[in-house]
Amino acid sequence: MSSKLLAGMGFATALAVTAGLITACGGSGSASPGWCPTVLGHEVSCGMLARPVVADRPELGELEVGYALVRHSRRDAPAAGTIVPNPGGPGGSMIDQAASGVKLSEPLLDDHDLLLIDPRGTGHSSHLDCGLGTEPVPLATRARQRQVVGECGERLGARAAGYTSAATADDFDAVRDGLGIPKLVLYGLSYGTYLMPIYAQRHPDRVQSMVLSGAYPIDFDPLSRPSAQAVSLTLHRICDRGGLCDGDTAVADLAATAARLRTQPITLDGMSLTEGKFSSLVFESASGGLGWDPAALMPLGTLPDALHKSVHGDDAALGEFVKATAPSGEKEAALGMAVVCNDYAKAWSPDLPPAQRESRYQQALAATAPGEFGAFSAAGFDEGLSDGGDLCLRWPSSAAAQPHSNGMPDVPVLVLSGDLDANTPDANGRVAAAQFPRATFVSVPNTGHVPGLEPSGCIMGIITRFIRTTAPGDLACLDRLPPIAVTAVTN
Repeated sequence: MSSKLLAGMGFATALAVTAGLITACGGSGSASPGWCPTVLGHEVSCGMLARPVVADRPELGELEVGYALVRHSRRDAPAAGTIVPNPGGPGGSMIDQAASGVKLSEPLLDDHDLLLIDPRGTGHSSHLDCGLGTEPVPLATRARQRQVVGECGERLGARAAGYTSAATADDFDAVRDGLGIPKLVLYGLSYGTYLMPIYAQRHPDRVQSMVLSGAYPIDFDPLSRPSAQAVSLTLHRICDRGGLCDGDTAVADLAATAARLRTQPITLDGMSLTEGKFSSLVFESASGGLGWDPAALMPLGTLPDALHKSVHGDDAALGEFVKATAPSGEKEAALGMAVVCNDYAKAWSPDLPPAQRESRYQQALAATAPGEFGAFSAAGFDEGLSDGGDLCLRWPSSAAAQPHSNGMPDVPVLVLSGDLDANTPDANGRVAAAQFPRATFVSVPNTGHVPGLEPSGCIMGIITRFIRTTAPGDLACLDRLPPIAVTAVTN
């Protein structure tokens, strides 16, 4: 899946190349708030919209939703469309990542507007606080993570029910309506590929088209087996394409390392490395940034060699992998916890008390067959899920998500998956595309999570053509995307 609830978000880290397009805060006019970004060559207007915390519960109060509208530069004609990106999380601020939105949409901003909206609870919308303090939740034990999530829900009380993808989608539509925009081009990245289809379900007549990058479906596997299986497939792909390692050996070494950590955790770079912690680093963190700089040696490229050395008694390279992929330990966003626990598929019914939930969860794990989690055990892999597994066992049952409608609008949809991404793998991308009557699925070779950031311009060209014409056009450039750098494995 695509949330970074316990692993941190890295979406904007490769976008420093946009320097010069976005200046520091300071809007286009005296009426704009101080946080309003300035985009050279474009008029920008920003504002806040009051919204109920929970629909039909006025006693729970209101919150504010912040937005920034970047107008198209060719003002002699109306906008051809309004692009609305969401950077993932849940919990990512789109306004603070204005440079990301501009970079992703730059080829279209001569005739398309860009609407940046901070989801409720984050960024320049009203902040959501459930008393997390500064505890480094990503580095905590799984038991402590479950406790923190449960305490967050208890502190929020009835307000917890207001922090769902459906509520955020309705906020987006209220901003659209307030600005008089007839339809939106939805551009979801990571968690945005979950949020934007929910918007499309709830407001089908307001969708012009949709791009989903690093996608997963609304009804995904609550045990995340596609991600576990994708780790082995990814190791095979990087070894086969680079010729510097053997895929079968790398997968065997992965299975041996997971089995060792299952019973004998080791301490590397200050972290107690269990099978769960290790699986999280491998499937989630190691997917980020792949293909953004093909010549750079990324952590995933070092993994086959690190695994092979570790199996033979040398953990030094594995320690370097852990150091490069370990979460920062920054405090976690309450919004992310609320959305994950309210919305995401679970292996139990949220109406059950916690003790019965855990029993159902254990039953679901026990019912899986050997090999369904690739090189990992079922319990070990799901312990590493930053947005699933047993994380939400203690979340209040009263905070059930708003139901989604069954259908999707018949609009053009482009779904992209990096074929080295185990976080939101090809298998989930194909299922995400199948949600729609009219979708095109593109598997992007040699890239990881959010493949549109590869530097050749191939993927941005495909996305730009699709938004302009509703067709991706010639895909021949995909064959020219180079394999990632891999450390040679020697016996």
